[in-house]
Amino acid sequence: MVYQSPQGARDLLPLDVAQKNWVEDRLHQVFHHWGYHQIITSTLERLDTLMAGGAIARSSVIQLQDAREQLGLRPEVTASIARTAATRRYVDEAEVSNPKRFYYSANVFQRSPKGEYGRQQEFYQAGVELLGAAGVAGDSEILLLLADCLESLELPANEWRIAIGEAGLTQSLLSAFPPELQPALRKAISTLDYIELQNLVRAEDLSTQLQELALLLFDLRGEPTEVLEKLSQLDLNENEQERLSYLKTLVDLLQQSRRDRDSLPIILDLSLIRTFDYYSGLVFEVASCQGHNVKPLGQGGRYDGLVGIYHPQGQSLAGIGFCLNIEALQQVLQNGDRLPKEIRASDWLIVPETPQARAAAFAYAQTLRAKDLHIRVQVNLIDRETPDAVRQYARGRRIDRIAWIDAEGEATLEQLGQR
Repeated sequence: MVYQSPQGARDLLPLDVAQKNWVEDRLHQVFHHWGYHQIITSTLERLDTLMAGGAIARSSVIQLQDAREQLGLRPEVTASIARTAATRRYVDEAEVSNPKRFYYSANVFQRSPKGEYGRQQEFYQAGVELLGAAGVAGDSEILLLLADCLESLELPANEWRIAIGEAGLTQSLLSAFPPELQPALRKAISTLDYIELQNLVRAEDLSTQLQELALLLFDLRGEPTEVLEKLSQLDLNENEQERLSYLKTLVDLLQQSRRDRDSLPIILDLSLIRTFDYYSGLVFEVASCQGHNVKPLGQGGRYDGLVGIYHPQGQSLAGIGFCLNIEALQQVLQNGDRLPKEIRASDWLIVPETPQARAAAFAYAQTLRAKDLHIRVQVNLIDRETPDAVRQYARGRRIDRIAWIDAEGEATLEQLGQR
């Protein structure tokens, strides 16, 4: 038998955990400042819950064998929070009114695509969900909160970008194409496959006007003013005009809200099409941009119809949120001096000088811990040959204070002076 972690899984050692906690602690602090409250949902979900929003393909879910019902490990958290908001009775009266502001830190599981054996399947995310706040105000809060999160991690504004799209507008523009062609066009645009897009429009013998529209949709990304100008020159219907007006209002509100801070590093990207079908309006992705290296850090969007799917009476509730990939954030922060580079050392090493002194050593350690909830105290459990061997062990663990405990329980304190 091979006693190793499963393919696609990884273990986090103490330094990994310290860095993960450093990132999460700062994100949680920002979430608190914005008035969000932590929510914990089940790691296990019924498959029909995960499938209900059209968000997740069954093949991407790690499923569990159960004789009574079909279960899966959650591949994301939004659907679970939407299900909770729609079906749970709130105990605290303050939780009843809208908007509801939730945040979470959770592990999620995504089955590797066929043919990619060994790819990572467990990920850690932190994110927020804002329920009951429709329109540009709610969208702006989420994007400004996202920016605050990245700034709390001391990521310079020139090292990250938020790409904003509008799922409804892009889908409406795609509706001009034959229905059987739309899925392939959508995939080519969302994956930025220009060659495939050209092959599609040529093979279908489309009109020159539709060919130009397809290529324009591929290039509708860049500085907001430039993209908005290109959109305004299209022959848009009333719904599309409303969504264009919304984008203009959103961009203006975001930049005006920054006041004395740097302008928000955003681009508009109408080729940004989330694969989750429940997104109904604003969609966005955030990425690290360090030189030529672009690394996705998180994503989110508006899903106004999702909660209603789970509600017993079908009552809808506006929703928008985002998630950040903790491991991706750790990776982009590795080059600086922000993340912990070593695990925190203990403050004291308590050494029983004889076997008879062990009880007194444990008691002395407990007395120190009771005086300071944040102190770290460890008892020497392995008999070492000489006092110098004990000191060498302490220095190796970066412990600079030793308490030697004799059989009568008396303590002799020693400061190693290495800090």
